[in-house]
Amino acid sequence: MSLTPADEVLSRTVTALRAAGCVFAEEEARLLLEAAATPAELDALVRRRVVGEPLEVIVGWAGFCGLRVRVDAGVFVPRQRTRFLVGLAVELARPGAVVVDLCCGTGAIGAAVAARVPGIDLSCADVDPQAVRCAWLNVGPDAHVYEGDLYDALPDSLRGRTDVLVVNAPYVPTDEIAMMPPEARDHEPKHALDGGADGVGMHRRVAAGAPAWLAPGGSLLIETSEEQAPLTARAMADHGLVPRVSTSDEMYCTVIVGTLPRD
Repeated sequence: MSLTPADEVLSRTVTALRAAGCVFAEEEARLLLEAAATPAELDALVRRRVVGEPLEVIVGWAGFCGLRVRVDAGVFVPRQRTRFLVGLAVELARPGAVVVDLCCGTGAIGAAVAARVPGIDLSCADVDPQAVRCAWLNVGPDAHVYEGDLYDALPDSLRGRTDVLVVNAPYVPTDEIAMMPPEARDHEPKHALDGGADGVGMHRRVAAGAPAWLAPGGSLLIETSEEQAPLTARAMADHGLVPRVSTSDEMYCTVIVGTLPRD
């Protein structure tokens, strides 16, 4: 059977992406074809992908927890493993709960929790103005988005009232950033990747400030790695939170949940 012109274009695109090392070349090719209005535009999009630009930035969105999340250039791309973090946050949230997505990036985590638990009081914050602008477009008009360094971004009205504080802060050790795939290493902001010498520097800062912002019985959730989990848990325990480790082998994700005692 001879190929149609559309099949030929798809086949050529798949071949180019496979040659560049794209593992999911066929799926990516279909998304690029959908995003391109003309053959010339498709060629330009394929060239961008071949040199390592993230697919999500090229097409302008990422599929995450059933949502189409806008992703702008220079903003951390939400990872599929972080769906595990969302699921744990959803288990702890309830309608009316105060939920804060700290180091929010695109706001994907907060948006996903809000989609599954209607009626939450959602706030998101990030130090990067590009991320803040992107998050505004993803979380909807009922949420609040703030710019600033960790808790400095949040209004005092949230102090002592946060039921669920969800955080995907950077946790890659500084010396390991050079070994990351080029789409992350070369196209995402370093401050969204660099977790310091042992990868837990930002986690310690988050844990240190959390008790002042959590409501009694509230929980801090931090995505981490299996290797760094003991360090992240220790940071929470050092500041009065009761940590537990949750791991998903399916999603290759580890989350530490630290709860503020009610006493």
